[in-house]
Amino acid sequence: MSAREGASQARVRRRDAAVRTRNARLVVALCVVVSAALALGLVFAGPSGKLAHGITIGGVPVGGLTPAQAVARLKARAARLQSVPVVFRAGADRFRIRPEELGIEPNWSAAVAAAADRGGGFAVIRGYRRLGLRLRPASFTPPVKAYDAAVAYELDQLRSKIDRPHVEARLVRHGLDVEAIRGQTGRLLDRVAAKRVVIAALADFSRRLVELPVRTDAPTITVADLARNRLLARRIVSAPVTLERGSAGVELSRRLLARMLVLPPDGLGEIVLGGHAANAYFARLDRKLAEPARDASFVVDGGNVQIAPSHAGIAVDVPRTAASVLAAAERRIRRVAHIEEAVVQPARTTAQARAMGITGIVGSYETFFGGIPNRIHNVELVAHLVDSKLIAPGATFSFNATTGARTPDKGFVAAPVIINRELQTALGGGVCQVSTTVFNAAYVAGLPITARTNHALYISHYPLGRDATVNYPDTDLEFVNDTPHWLLLRTFVTSSSLAVNLYGAPQNRRVETVTSPLRFVSPAPIKRTIDKSLRPGERVVDDWGVPAQSTWVRRKVFSPSGKLLDDSTWHSNYVAEPKLVRIGPARKKAHKKPPATTATPPIATIH
Repeated sequence: MSAREGASQARVRRRDAAVRTRNARLVVALCVVVSAALALGLVFAGPSGKLAHGITIGGVPVGGLTPAQAVARLKARAARLQSVPVVFRAGADRFRIRPEELGIEPNWSAAVAAAADRGGGFAVIRGYRRLGLRLRPASFTPPVKAYDAAVAYELDQLRSKIDRPHVEARLVRHGLDVEAIRGQTGRLLDRVAAKRVVIAALADFSRRLVELPVRTDAPTITVADLARNRLLARRIVSAPVTLERGSAGVELSRRLLARMLVLPPDGLGEIVLGGHAANAYFARLDRKLAEPARDASFVVDGGNVQIAPSHAGIAVDVPRTAASVLAAAERRIRRVAHIEEAVVQPARTTAQARAMGITGIVGSYETFFGGIPNRIHNVELVAHLVDSKLIAPGATFSFNATTGARTPDKGFVAAPVIINRELQTALGGGVCQVSTTVFNAAYVAGLPITARTNHALYISHYPLGRDATVNYPDTDLEFVNDTPHWLLLRTFVTSSSLAVNLYGAPQNRRVETVTSPLRFVSPAPIKRTIDKSLRPGERVVDDWGVPAQSTWVRRKVFSPSGKLLDDSTWHSNYVAEPKLVRIGPARKKAHKKPPATTATPPIATIH
C-alpha cells in the first residue's frame, strides 16, 4: 500500500467518526426536545374529567369545572335571568324583552360537551390543547330553542314600532298650482337578522344594550323625476277648455279642470281626468244631452198583443269625451274639445220581442175587494210590483222574489192581515188579494203550480179552496212556465177589482176542476170575558165564531188533443175562529152575622 493510499483512508475514517459523533449528538438533542415536549404536555394536561381553563360558555368561565358542575352552574344562572329583560335599541327607541316571554331554552349540555371536546384528548395532546386555550381563550354559545309563535309575534310587534317605510316624492295640487314634494327616507327592521340577534341576546347572560339590525329604506322617485308631469299638470290647469257639440259650446273653467285632475299616485304615471268632480260633471252633461234607448214593449188591449218597436238611443261617451278634454288641456293653444257620442242599443229589440212569442192570453182571473184605504193602497202597490213581469220558458215565477220584502220604504202601510191565526193590523195587509188572483190566473192557464199555501182563516170572498197566502220570505207562491214561449204577467187594478192576465202563446189547454164541499172539522172554541157592565148571569154573544173547516180542489189539465198534462190536488185546512161571549159577574153571596155572645161576670169567692 502506498503512502498516498494510507493517508486517504485515514481521512475517510476521521470523516466517518465525525459524522457518527454529530448524529449521536442530534439523537441526544432530539431525545431531550421530545422529553421536554412530553413533559410540557403532561404539565398542562390537567385532569381529563374537568374543563380546560380559558373556556367560557355564554360569557361564564367554566375552566376547572366538571361537565356536570358547568351545566348546573349555567342552568342556575339562566334560571335567575329568565325574568330579567334585555334592552334592544333601534335609533332612539328602546324595547325590553324577557327570555321567558319567548320560551328561550339554551342547550347547556351541548355547549359543555363541545367545550370538553375542545380541551380533551390523550394526555399530551390534551395538554397542548389546553395550553393553546390559555394563550387564546375560546368562547362557546349554546344552541337555543325558542317558541316560534312567540318569536314571530314579538318580531311583528317590533316591526310595527320600528318600520317607517319610505315616502316617495309626489305631486300635490294646491288650488290652481301643482307642486313636487320631496320623498322621505324610511327604516325597516331586518326580520331574519333580528330573529338571530334577539334569540342570541336572550340566551346570553350579559344584559348589555343590544342594537337591532335596521336598514334604511330610501325612496326610489326623486323630485327631478317628477319634473315632466309637474309641468304638464300646470299646463292642463293654465287656461279654460271649450267643450263643443256642433255649433254650441260650453267652457270648462280652470278651477273645474283642477278639480277633475287626477295625479298619478307615484307621480310618474299618466295624468287623467276623473274623480268625483269629473263623474258629476259628465253625468250632468249626459242627462242634458242623452236620448235614452227604448226597449221593445208589449202593448195589450184585452186579448190583443202588439209590440211597440225598440229605438236606439244616444249617450255621451264619457271616456272619449274626457280624453278629448284632456288632450285639449295639454295644448297651449286651440284648447277646444268635442263631445263624443255613443249609440246605446236597447236591451230588448223589436226582433227579440217578436221571438218571445207573446201573442195572446194564456190565462186570466179577476177578484173583487173592499176594505179600508190602507188595504186598497197595498193592493194597488203590490199589483204594480208584479205588473209586466216576464217569465222565460222553463223558469219559475216567485211572488216573493218579484215583490221583495214588504217594507215602509217601498210604500207599504198597515192594514188588516192574518197573523198567528188571528186577524190583526200589520204592514202589508192586502197583499194576499194579489197573490190569490195571480194563483187563479196560473190555475186556469193550466200551468204547474209548485208552491201555494191557504190562509189560516177561511175567507168567503175567494173561490173555495183556491186562496193563496204569502209571507216574505218563507211562504211563497210559485208556478212554472212549462210552455215553449215567454209569459207576460199584467195586472189591472181599480178601486174595487183586480184582474191578472197571463199573456203568451195560447196553449188552448182544457182545465177541469172538482171542489169538495166545505167540511166542518171541529166547533168554534168559546172565549169568555167577564163584563162588569152586565147583570149577574147575563150573557152576550159578540161573535158566533167559525168552526174549523177543510176542503180540497182537484185540477186536471188536458192538451187540445185530450192528453192529460197535470193532475194535482190542493188541500186547504182553516182553523176555527173563537165564539166571543161576554158574561156578567157572579152574584155576591150574603154573609150571615154570627150570634151575639153575653159575657158572664166572674164570681167572687170569700174565704
